Amino acid sequence: MLQNLSPNKIEELLSSMKQEESKIVQNIMNYPPETAGRIMTNRFVWIPQHYTVRETVDKLKIFAEFSESINYLYVIDNDKKLVGVVSYRDLIISDEYEKIQDIMYSRVISVSAYADQEEVARVIERYDFLSIPVIESNSELVGIVTVDDIIDVVIREANEDIEKLSASGKAIDFDTKAHVAAYRRLPWLILLLFIGLVSGTIISGFSETLSNVVALAFFMPMVSGMTGNTGTQSLAVVVRGLISNDTDNNVVFKLILRELKVGLIIGITCGILISIIAFVWQGKHVLGFVVGSSLFITLIIGTLAGTIIPLILYKLKIDPAVASGPLITTVNDILSLLIYFGIATMFISKLM
Repeated sequence: MLQNLSPNKIEELLSSMKQEESKIVQNIMNYPPETAGRIMTNRFVWIPQHYTVRETVDKLKIFAEFSESINYLYVIDNDKKLVGVVSYRDLIISDEYEKIQDIMYSRVISVSAYADQEEVARVIERYDFLSIPVIESNSELVGIVTVDDIIDVVIREANEDIEKLSASGKAIDFDTKAHVAAYRRLPWLILLLFIGLVSGTIISGFSETLSNVVALAFFMPMVSGMTGNTGTQSLAVVVRGLISNDTDNNVVFKLILRELKVGLIIGITCGILISIIAFVWQGKHVLGFVVGSSLFITLIIGTLAGTIIPLILYKLKIDPAVASGPLITTVNDILSLLIYFGIATMFISKLM
């Protein structure tokens, strides 16, 4: 709540809190936004490693209502460094006089307080944790991140990616005023408008081809639209995959190869289908070949463009979601028109 308020209002509210609680909140706000330290809580149960099971249960009873989660109890040494973890189940099945250090798991998976919140979400997803400890550089335990907080993070990150994919920029919801929504959308749309003028230039450059074979104009929107659609589909698959998967050269190569195969299958299927439709409509097998082969090639290019562009941005440490759907669509429009009219011009004598 505080991070969305003005500095004066934050100071006013913090000063009205109890000093100890105010200090805790200030410490959390000192961490950078969208990091583990910023979303963690200090409401958890920690146990000294010399405690017995009995002592641990007694402490748990006292702090159960205070803690956000009692599924895991984190074990620390005299320097408050994280040295182990004990589950609630471990306590139930252990003898009450056993030492915590004898039943704890010493190989604890934790995250740095400065780790990105998306990285924390990936760790929790990978290991199916209900919470995960947050440590400083010296392994000092400073808090935990619970799965319900991560769900909030995942929803926010998904919304951000959707906004970027749609080129709408900052958040726009049902309550956003019309002039604000327009202001946030306009920068991308104006850029795409000028890029889109290239499409018009291409069409005017092939005006003679169009005037000689008017039937080509009928299939032009379909070819460019289908290319943009398949590119946007691939873009969505890649962006979603990058969120939940680790990538290396082998993974990237397999992904590109997979999408190439997808493009081939889609291209062959749609190319044959539209060739038949063009032939039945005009009775010209050459027209069917031109439209079908153009769609076949452009669908492969569109699929690869929607795959490779976000991967390149990701390697350059740029958020791949900025390779928005409208941008991919516009670029694919230009490529599809060049290929379509290029092939048509090659066979213009047989089309006339």
